[in-house]
Amino acid sequence: MSKIIACIDGSLYSGSVCDHAAWAARLLCTEVELLHVLGRRQTSSVPADLSGNLAANNQQALLNELAEHDERHAKLAQQRGRLILDEAKARLEAAGVAEVTTRLRNGDLLDSLREVEGEARLVVIGKRGEAADFAKLHLGSNLERVARAVTRPLLVAARAFKPIRRFLIAFDGGPSASKAVELVAASPLLRGLDCRLLAVGAGDPEQRRRLEAAAEQLRAAGFAVEAEVLPGAPEEVIAERVEAEAIDLLLMGAYGHSRIRSLVIGSTTTAMVRSCKIPVLMFR
Repeated sequence: MSKIIACIDGSLYSGSVCDHAAWAARLLCTEVELLHVLGRRQTSSVPADLSGNLAANNQQALLNELAEHDERHAKLAQQRGRLILDEAKARLEAAGVAEVTTRLRNGDLLDSLREVEGEARLVVIGKRGEAADFAKLHLGSNLERVARAVTRPLLVAARAFKPIRRFLIAFDGGPSASKAVELVAASPLLRGLDCRLLAVGAGDPEQRRRLEAAAEQLRAAGFAVEAEVLPGAPEEVIAERVEAEAIDLLLMGAYGHSRIRSLVIGSTTTAMVRSCKIPVLMFR
Protein backbone atom coordinates (compact mmCIF):
# COMPACT_ATOMS: atom_id res chain seq x y z
CA MET A 1 0.00 0.00 0.00
CA SER A 2 1.27 3.50 -0.81
CA LYS A 3 2.08 5.74 2.11
CA ILE A 4 2.90 9.30 3.08
CA ILE A 5 6.59 9.87 3.74
CA ALA A 6 7.21 12.73 6.17
CA CYS A 7 10.79 14.04 6.37
CA ILE A 8 11.68 15.43 9.80
CA ASP A 9 14.92 16.77 11.25
CA GLY A 10 14.05 18.01 14.72
CA SER A 11 13.73 21.63 13.58
CA LEU A 12 10.86 24.02 14.32
CA TYR A 13 9.23 22.81 11.11
CA SER A 14 9.10 19.16 12.16
CA GLY A 15 5.89 19.60 14.15
CA SER A 16 4.24 21.26 11.16
CA VAL A 17 5.43 18.45 8.87
CA CYS A 18 3.77 15.96 11.22
CA ASP A 19 0.52 17.96 11.34
CA HIS A 20 0.35 18.30 7.54
CA ALA A 21 1.11 14.58 7.16
CA ALA A 22 -1.62 13.73 9.66
CA TRP A 23 -4.13 15.91 7.79
CA ALA A 24 -3.32 14.17 4.51
CA ALA A 25 -3.25 10.69 6.03
CA ARG A 26 -6.72 11.03 7.53
CA LEU A 27 -8.20 12.16 4.21
CA LEU A 28 -6.32 9.60 2.11
CA CYS A 29 -6.82 6.78 4.66
CA THR A 30 -3.19 5.78 4.48
CA GLU A 31 -0.21 5.25 6.76
CA VAL A 32 2.66 7.63 7.47
CA GLU A 33 6.32 6.75 7.47
CA LEU A 34 8.56 9.19 9.33
CA LEU A 35 12.02 9.57 7.81
CA HIS A 36 14.92 11.11 9.69
CA VAL A 37 18.34 11.12 8.03
CA LEU A 38 21.55 11.69 9.94
CA GLY A 39 23.83 13.70 7.69
CA ARG A 40 27.51 12.95 7.48
CA ARG A 41 28.31 16.04 9.53
CA GLN A 42 26.20 14.61 12.37
CA THR A 43 27.99 11.28 12.57
CA SER A 44 31.66 11.92 11.84
CA SER A 45 34.38 14.51 11.85
CA VAL A 46 37.03 14.92 9.18
CA PRO A 47 40.49 15.39 10.74
CA ALA A 48 43.01 17.57 8.99
CA ASP A 49 45.96 16.03 7.24
CA LEU A 50 48.42 15.77 10.09
CA SER A 51 51.37 14.42 8.14
CA GLY A 52 54.50 16.37 8.93
CA ASN A 53 52.88 18.48 11.63
CA LEU A 54 53.18 16.15 14.61
CA ALA A 55 55.45 13.40 15.76
CA ALA A 56 54.21 9.91 14.87
CA ASN A 57 53.21 9.02 18.44
CA ASN A 58 51.31 12.27 18.87
CA GLN A 59 49.59 11.81 15.51
CA GLN A 60 48.37 8.35 16.45
CA ALA A 61 47.20 9.47 19.89
CA LEU A 62 45.23 12.32 18.37
CA LEU A 63 43.70 10.12 15.68
CA ASN A 64 42.64 7.59 18.33
CA GLU A 65 41.06 10.37 20.37
CA LEU A 66 39.20 11.68 17.29
CA ALA A 67 37.95 8.18 16.51
CA GLU A 68 36.61 7.80 20.06
CA HIS A 69 34.99 11.22 19.82
CA ASP A 70 33.33 10.27 16.52
CA GLU A 71 32.01 7.05 18.01
CA ARG A 72 30.48 8.88 20.99
CA HIS A 73 29.09 11.58 18.69
CA ALA A 74 27.55 9.00 16.36
CA LYS A 75 25.85 7.22 19.28
CA LEU A 76 24.44 10.51 20.55
CA ALA A 77 23.19 11.38 17.06
CA GLN A 78 21.47 7.99 16.83
CA GLN A 79 19.85 8.49 20.24
CA ARG A 80 18.69 11.98 19.30
CA GLY A 81 17.33 10.68 16.00
CA ARG A 82 15.33 7.99 17.77
CA LEU A 83 13.90 10.55 20.18
CA ILE A 84 12.89 12.82 17.29
CA LEU A 85 11.15 9.92 15.57
CA ASP A 86 9.43 8.70 18.74
CA GLU A 87 8.08 12.17 19.55
CA ALA A 88 6.86 12.65 15.98
CA LYS A 89 5.18 9.24 16.01
CA ALA A 90 3.38 10.08 19.25
CA ARG A 91 2.20 13.38 17.71
CA LEU A 92 0.79 11.63 14.66
CA GLU A 93 -0.94 8.96 16.71
CA ALA A 94 -2.48 11.65 18.91
CA ALA A 95 -3.76 13.30 15.71
CA GLY A 96 -5.62 10.13 14.77
CA VAL A 97 -3.19 8.40 12.39
CA ALA A 98 -3.53 4.69 13.07
CA GLU A 99 -0.45 3.39 11.23
CA VAL A 100 2.85 5.16 11.78
CA THR A 101 6.27 3.68 11.05
CA THR A 102 9.72 5.21 11.49
CA ARG A 103 12.93 5.01 9.52
CA LEU A 104 16.33 6.30 10.71
CA ARG A 105 19.01 6.48 8.04
CA ASN A 106 22.58 7.70 7.69
CA GLY A 107 23.84 9.69 4.72
CA ASP A 108 22.02 12.03 2.37
CA LEU A 109 18.30 12.84 2.50
CA LEU A 110 17.86 12.75 -1.26
CA ASP A 111 19.55 9.36 -1.56
CA SER A 112 17.30 8.00 1.20
CA LEU A 113 14.19 9.40 -0.46
CA ARG A 114 15.11 7.87 -3.79
CA GLU A 115 15.24 4.46 -2.13
CA VAL A 116 11.75 4.69 -0.65
CA GLU A 117 9.98 7.06 -3.04
CA GLY A 118 8.40 4.19 -4.95
CA GLU A 119 6.31 3.40 -1.86
CA ALA A 120 5.10 6.99 -1.49
CA ARG A 121 1.77 8.53 -2.42
CA LEU A 122 2.90 11.88 -1.06
CA VAL A 123 6.15 13.29 0.36
CA VAL A 124 6.01 15.98 3.06
CA ILE A 125 8.97 18.21 3.92
CA GLY A 126 9.43 21.45 5.84
CA LYS A 127 10.09 24.73 4.06
CA ARG A 128 13.22 25.17 6.16
CA GLY A 129 15.35 22.97 8.36
CA GLU A 130 17.29 23.25 11.60
CA ALA A 131 18.70 26.69 10.73
CA ALA A 132 15.21 28.13 10.20
CA ASP A 133 15.56 30.95 12.72
CA PHE A 134 18.84 32.07 11.17
CA ALA A 135 17.68 32.03 7.54
CA LYS A 136 14.20 33.44 7.40
CA LEU A 137 14.63 34.66 3.80
CA HIS A 138 16.11 31.40 2.55
CA LEU A 139 14.76 27.94 1.87
CA GLY A 140 16.15 24.80 3.46
CA SER A 141 19.29 23.43 1.84
CA ASN A 142 17.56 20.15 0.97
CA LEU A 143 14.26 21.50 -0.31
CA GLU A 144 15.21 22.50 -3.85
CA ARG A 145 17.21 19.31 -4.36
CA VAL A 146 14.26 17.21 -3.24
CA ALA A 147 11.72 19.21 -5.26
CA ARG A 148 13.77 18.84 -8.43
CA ALA A 149 14.33 15.11 -7.96
CA VAL A 150 11.26 13.41 -6.50
CA THR A 151 8.55 12.27 -8.87
CA ARG A 152 5.77 12.01 -6.28
CA PRO A 153 3.66 15.02 -5.21
CA LEU A 154 5.63 17.06 -2.67
CA LEU A 155 3.87 18.96 0.11
CA VAL A 156 6.05 21.75 1.50
CA ALA A 157 4.82 22.52 5.01
CA ALA A 158 4.63 26.08 6.29
CA ARG A 159 5.88 26.89 9.77
CA ALA A 160 2.56 26.03 11.41
CA PHE A 161 -0.43 24.02 10.24
CA LYS A 162 -3.75 25.76 9.74
CA PRO A 163 -7.03 24.19 8.61
CA ILE A 164 -7.20 24.04 4.81
CA ARG A 165 -10.50 25.26 3.38
CA ARG A 166 -9.54 27.04 0.15
CA PHE A 167 -6.85 26.15 -2.39
CA LEU A 168 -5.47 27.74 -5.54
CA ILE A 169 -3.95 25.96 -8.53
CA ALA A 170 -1.38 28.05 -10.40
CA PHE A 171 -2.13 26.81 -13.91
CA ASP A 172 0.37 27.45 -16.70
CA GLY A 173 -1.01 24.86 -19.11
CA GLY A 174 2.12 22.70 -18.87
CA PRO A 175 2.37 18.98 -18.05
CA SER A 176 2.95 19.52 -14.32
CA ALA A 177 -0.09 21.80 -13.95
CA SER A 178 -2.23 19.39 -15.95
CA LYS A 179 -1.06 16.56 -13.70
CA ALA A 180 -2.02 18.62 -10.66
CA VAL A 181 -5.54 19.09 -12.01
CA GLU A 182 -5.83 15.41 -12.86
CA LEU A 183 -4.71 14.24 -9.42
CA VAL A 184 -6.88 16.76 -7.57
CA ALA A 185 -9.91 15.61 -9.56
CA ALA A 186 -9.23 11.95 -8.75
CA SER A 187 -8.15 12.28 -5.10
CA PRO A 188 -10.20 12.70 -1.92
CA LEU A 189 -7.52 14.96 -0.44
CA LEU A 190 -9.14 18.29 -1.38
CA ARG A 191 -12.68 17.12 -2.04
CA GLY A 192 -15.31 19.63 -0.93
CA LEU A 193 -12.91 22.58 -0.61
CA ASP A 194 -13.19 25.89 -2.44
CA CYS A 195 -11.08 25.84 -5.60
CA ARG A 196 -9.44 28.70 -7.48
CA LEU A 197 -7.77 28.15 -10.86
CA LEU A 198 -5.40 30.94 -11.89
CA ALA A 199 -3.46 31.46 -15.10
CA VAL A 200 -1.07 34.37 -15.54
CA GLY A 201 -0.46 35.76 -19.00
CA ALA A 202 -1.90 37.63 -21.93
CA GLY A 203 -5.10 35.61 -21.96
CA ASP A 204 -4.86 34.49 -25.58
CA PRO A 205 -7.49 32.05 -26.88
CA GLU A 206 -5.28 28.96 -26.43
CA GLN A 207 -4.48 29.85 -22.82
CA ARG A 208 -8.14 30.41 -22.04
CA ARG A 209 -9.11 27.16 -23.76
CA ARG A 210 -6.67 25.15 -21.64
CA LEU A 211 -7.78 26.91 -18.48
CA GLU A 212 -11.45 26.25 -19.16
CA ALA A 213 -10.74 22.60 -19.98
CA ALA A 214 -8.99 22.25 -16.63
CA ALA A 215 -11.87 23.97 -14.84
CA GLU A 216 -14.40 21.64 -16.48
CA GLN A 217 -12.35 18.61 -15.44
CA LEU A 218 -12.51 19.79 -11.82
CA ARG A 219 -16.20 20.66 -12.01
CA ALA A 220 -16.93 17.18 -13.35
CA ALA A 221 -15.25 15.83 -10.22
CA GLY A 222 -17.59 17.87 -8.01
CA PHE A 223 -15.51 20.99 -7.33
CA ALA A 224 -16.96 24.48 -7.40
CA VAL A 225 -14.29 26.26 -9.43
CA GLU A 226 -13.54 29.91 -10.09
CA ALA A 227 -11.11 30.31 -12.99
CA GLU A 228 -9.42 33.47 -14.24
CA VAL A 229 -6.52 34.78 -16.31
CA LEU A 230 -4.59 37.78 -15.01
CA PRO A 231 -1.72 39.73 -16.60
CA GLY A 232 1.63 40.34 -14.93
CA ALA A 233 4.63 38.52 -13.48
CA PRO A 234 3.51 35.07 -12.25
CA GLU A 235 5.24 35.23 -8.85
CA GLU A 236 3.74 38.65 -8.09
CA VAL A 237 0.23 37.89 -9.34
CA ILE A 238 0.02 34.52 -7.60
CA ALA A 239 1.30 35.91 -4.30
CA GLU A 240 -1.22 38.76 -4.47
CA ARG A 241 -4.16 36.39 -5.08
CA VAL A 242 -3.02 34.07 -2.29
CA GLU A 243 -3.04 36.99 0.13
CA ALA A 244 -6.20 38.70 -1.16
CA GLU A 245 -8.34 35.56 -1.17
CA ALA A 246 -6.96 34.03 2.05
CA ILE A 247 -5.83 30.91 0.22
CA ASP A 248 -4.79 28.07 2.55
CA LEU A 249 -2.90 25.87 0.07
CA LEU A 250 -1.11 26.63 -3.20
CA LEU A 251 -0.75 23.95 -5.89
CA MET A 252 1.74 24.33 -8.72
CA GLY A 253 4.23 22.56 -10.95
CA ALA A 254 7.76 22.12 -9.66
CA TYR A 255 10.64 23.74 -11.54
CA GLY A 256 9.54 23.92 -15.13
CA HIS A 257 12.98 25.09 -16.32
CA SER A 258 16.44 23.62 -15.99
CA ARG A 259 18.61 24.52 -13.01
CA ILE A 260 20.96 26.56 -15.24
CA ARG A 261 18.11 28.60 -16.71
CA SER A 262 16.67 29.15 -13.23
CA LEU A 263 19.99 30.62 -12.11
CA VAL A 264 19.75 33.16 -14.93
CA ILE A 265 16.05 34.12 -14.91
CA GLY A 266 14.95 32.97 -11.48
CA SER A 267 12.28 30.40 -10.67
CA THR A 268 8.59 30.94 -10.02
CA THR A 269 8.61 27.78 -7.90
CA THR A 270 11.34 29.07 -5.60
CA ALA A 271 9.78 32.52 -5.40
CA MET A 272 6.38 31.12 -4.43
CA VAL A 273 7.69 28.76 -1.76
CA ARG A 274 9.85 31.52 -0.31
CA SER A 275 7.24 34.29 -0.29
CA CYS A 276 3.99 32.49 0.53
CA LYS A 277 3.33 31.75 4.17
CA ILE A 278 1.08 28.83 3.30
CA PRO A 279 1.91 25.24 2.38
CA VAL A 280 2.70 24.50 -1.26
CA LEU A 281 1.81 21.22 -2.98
CA MET A 282 4.11 20.66 -5.96
CA PHE A 283 3.83 18.27 -8.89
CA ARG A 284 6.34 17.11 -11.49
